[in-house]
Amino acid sequence: MIRINLLPYRATRKKENIRYQVNVFIGSLLLVGLGIFWYYSHLSGQIEDLNTEIKSTQEQVAKYKKINQEIAEIKKKLDVLARKIDVIESLELSRKLPVQHLDALYTLLIEKRMWYTKIEEKGANIEVYGVAIDNQTVADYMTRVEQSDRFSGVRLASGGIRKYVLKGSEGMSLKEFGVTFQPQPEQTKSSEADQK
Repeated sequence: MIRINLLPYRATRKKENIRYQVNVFIGSLLLVGLGIFWYYSHLSGQIEDLNTEIKSTQEQVAKYKKINQEIAEIKKKLDVLARKIDVIESLELSRKLPVQHLDALYTLLIEKRMWYTKIEEKGANIEVYGVAIDNQTVADYMTRVEQSDRFSGVRLASGGIRKYVLKGSEGMSLKEFGVTFQPQPEQTKSSEADQK
C-alpha cells in the first residue's frame, strides 16, 4: 500500500497562506498609506491655495484701507473748501447787497416829487428818511416799496410838516417822512442765482 504524507503539503500551504495574508496586509497598508499621502497632498494644496487667497485678500484690504483714508482726507479737504466757498459767497453777497438795495431804492423814488435825505441799514431793517411834496407822495412811495419784490414790512417811522424856503419863492410846505422796512430773504437767494 502506498502511503502519501500530506503533512508537509499542509504546512507549506499554511505558510503560503500566511505569506499571502501578510502580503495582502502589507499591500493594504501601502494602499492606505498612498491614499493618506494623496489626501494629505490634496489638503496641503488646498491649504496653500487658501493661504495665498487670504494673503491676497489681506493685501487688497490694506490697499483699500489706504485708499479709503485718502478718500476721507479728500472729503475733509472738500468740506473745508466748500465752507470757504460759502463764506466767500456770503461775503460777496453782503458786499453787493447794499449796492443792490440802493439801486432798488433809487428805482422806487418818485421823481420830482420826493428826495432822500438819509438811508440807513440797522440790523435787519432799512430806514429811509426824506422829503416829499405831500402826503399822497409818501403814501404812493410806501405802496411802491410794499409792492416791490425786494422789500416787505413797510412802516411809517416818522412824519411831520416842515417849511422849507426855496430861492425865488416865498416858502413851501414839504412833508418830512421816515419809512422802515425789511429786505426780502428770498431776494438774497435769487440775486445769488442771477449772479451765477
